[in-house]
Amino acid sequence: MILTVTANPSIDRTIELDGPLHPGGVHRTHSVGDQPGGKGVNVARAVTAAGMDAIALIPARPNDPFVGHLDRVGLPRAAVDIAGDVRVNLTLAAPDGVTTKVNAPGARIDDDEAATLTATVVELAAGADWLALCGSLPPGLPSSWYVDLVTRLAGSGVRVAVDTSGSPLTLVASARPDLMKPNAEELAELTGADAAALEATAADGDPSAAADASARLAADTGGAVLTTLGGSGALLATGDGVWFATAPTVRVRSTVGAGDSSLAGYLIAERRGGDEAARLRHAVAYGSAAAALPGTTPPTPDLVDETAVSVTRLS
Repeated sequence: MILTVTANPSIDRTIELDGPLHPGGVHRTHSVGDQPGGKGVNVARAVTAAGMDAIALIPARPNDPFVGHLDRVGLPRAAVDIAGDVRVNLTLAAPDGVTTKVNAPGARIDDDEAATLTATVVELAAGADWLALCGSLPPGLPSSWYVDLVTRLAGSGVRVAVDTSGSPLTLVASARPDLMKPNAEELAELTGADAAALEATAADGDPSAAADASARLAADTGGAVLTTLGGSGALLATGDGVWFATAPTVRVRSTVGAGDSSLAGYLIAERRGGDEAARLRHAVAYGSAAAALPGTTPPTPDLVDETAVSVTRLS
């Protein structure tokens, strides 16, 4: 079973515009839709759609509209009751695939709620193969919360994947999780590299700078590093080497949640016994399929085309 933790879930409201976004202008909408969101929720949805067991742990009161959205998509969940409301995040999607995000800070978690959430993570992790700690932390949880969890669960048998940003990301690297999933900007933040240079060289077909930074991070953590590079593909670095995968050409509708689907694709392939190349290929295929879908819709297996992904082991 894969347990995902989304400490700061959201109702993802996607507004598809009929033309490019112009600040200060008046726009018409093509469609508006709400989905249950948050990185861990997106991962769990993709994993369960592939026929594997997953549970999404979230803080939310029983009658929060967010819980109703989870029920409608049929996602197995565990919820910790809190007083606040799950936030609503807004995505403005232009026809050319450019998305603009407006994210709320989230409901504040008090000390008692935080203690219950932590205890629930530890309890459920005892029955999981993977624990995926995903997304930002809400007000009330310290930046060290992920570090504390990884440290507490060390030696318990559960493997830990982390997909976050900012200070929670820079702090958790020291706890040596089994898998980290940065994008180029986050990789640069962790390694001191130049984010713009990493993206530019990868877009030009030369992933060597990003590969070097990924390899250094993998050596520091002792785990795997899955670095997503958007339309340029992705890298997987482990103690055994570095692999690079190109992304297939797709008509991009929304990049929101594509990285979450990449993490899901990796975990699905890993649970099926795939080697590094297979895990990376599956991750890129899943992320690309998600980018072609509206909002944060996770791809189903019939939409995932692994044959369009080329994987190369780098020297």
